[in-house]
Amino acid sequence: MYKKISVAISGGADSDDMLDICWMCDNDGKVVYVWCDTGLEYQATKDHLKYLEKKYGIEIIRTKAIKPIPLSCREYGQPFLSKRVADYISRLQSHGFDFRDGGYNELAKQYPKAKGALKWWCNEFGEGSSFNIQRNKWLKEFMIANPPTFKISDKCCKYAKKDVMKKYIKENPVDLHMVGVRKAEGGQRATAYKSCFDQNIDGHDNYRPLFWYKDEDKDAYEKARNIIHSKCYTEYGLKRTGCAGCPFGKDFEMELEIIEKNEPKLFKAVNNIFGDSYAYTRKYKKFCEEMDVKYGSYAAYLSQKCE
Repeated sequence: MYKKISVAISGGADSDDMLDICWMCDNDGKVVYVWCDTGLEYQATKDHLKYLEKKYGIEIIRTKAIKPIPLSCREYGQPFLSKRVADYISRLQSHGFDFRDGGYNELAKQYPKAKGALKWWCNEFGEGSSFNIQRNKWLKEFMIANPPTFKISDKCCKYAKKDVMKKYIKENPVDLHMVGVRKAEGGQRATAYKSCFDQNIDGHDNYRPLFWYKDEDKDAYEKARNIIHSKCYTEYGLKRTGCAGCPFGKDFEMELEIIEKNEPKLFKAVNNIFGDSYAYTRKYKKFCEEMDVKYGSYAAYLSQKCE
C-alpha cells in the first residue's frame, strides 16, 4: 500500500480531471499536489491554481524550474517543430554540421560523433520510419536551402518540467507519482507509454489514471463532476495550456493571437524568447507551399528523385 503519493498539476484540462479523481480517493491524506513554474505561464493558469486550492481545500506546492524557459532557450536553443526534430538538429549543430546533402557513410566520416543524428538526416532508420527526417515533408530540402542561423534545442522542457519533478521526488520521496497523460491526446508525450502503470521506476511507481480516457469519456466525467477549467479554456478559447506560445504547438499562430488579446505582457515575452523559431517556422511553411506547387506533392518529388 502506498504511503505517500505525488500528483503533477499543470492547470490544464486533463490535470483538473485527475486532481478531482485523486481528491475523491484520498481518504487518508496521502496525496501531495505539485506544480512546476516554467517561467512562462499564463496568469489565467496561476489564478486557476488558487481556485483549485479553494475548491478542494488543498495546497498545491509551487516548484521553480531548474532553468526557466527563457534561460534554457538562451543557453541551449529554441524549440522548433517537435521535440524529436529539435533534438536531432541540436545534436547536428553541436558538431558544426553544415546542413548539406550527402550519403550517410560520407557524412559519418566527417562527423563521427553525430552518427545518430546523421541517420535521421540521411533517412537511415528504415523506409517509412518516424525517426527519419522525411517524416516532416520538405524539411531536409528547406534546411539545405536555409540552414538555421540560431540554436535549436528541446532542452527547455527538460529543465523547466521533467527534471524539476524528478528533483522534487528525489528530495521528497514518494511511493507513487501520478500524471495526467492520455493516450488519446497523441504526440510524443502520450506515445512514450504503452499502459497506465509502470512499476518501481526510479524507486517509485508511476500511474496515469486518465491514460485510457477518450475525449468522450473525459467530457462525460467533467459534466458529471461539474469540472470548471481555467479561463485559458473558458474565456481565451485555447485548446491546450502547455508552455505559453511554445513553437512545438501546431497551432502556435492561433495561440499567439489569443495571447496578444488576453495577456499582452506575455505576448511580448514569448516573442522575445521564441522569435527566431517563429520566423523560421513561417519560412518553412511557406517553402512547403511553394514546393507543393512546383512538384505536386512531396511523394511525387521523392519518386522523381529516386528515378
